[in-house]
Amino acid sequence: MNKLKHGREEFMLKDLAADFLSRQSNRTSLITVTRVMLSDDLKRVDILLSVLPQEKEKAALIFANRMTHELKEFIKANSRIRILPRIHFSPDLGEQNRQRVEVLLETVQEDVKK
Repeated sequence: MNKLKHGREEFMLKDLAADFLSRQSNRTSLITVTRVMLSDDLKRVDILLSVLPQEKEKAALIFANRMTHELKEFIKANSRIRILPRIHFSPDLGEQNRQRVEVLLETVQEDVKK
C-alpha cells in the first residue's frame, strides 16, 4: 500500500477513535489516543491509549476494548474506509516510560541543587 495513503488512514482512525472515546467515556478519567498502528494488510489496528489518572488505566482499556463494535460502526458512518480492521486497544508504554523519565530527571535535578 502507498505509504501516504497508509499514513492518512492511520491519522483518520486516530482522529475518529479519539472523537468516539471522548463521546462515549464517562469522564472519570482522561483517555487520550496517542498512536495508531495499522497493519500493512489493513486487517488489524492497534490503538495506543494514555489514561489519567494512572489507576484508571485498566478500567479504561476494558471499556475501550468492549466498545470496539460500536467504534467500527462509528468509523463506518464517518469515513470511507472500505475494509474495517480488527481493533485492539493497548496502553501506550512509551508514553508511560517518558513520564517516568521526566520524574526521575526532576528528582536528579533537585538532588544536584542541594
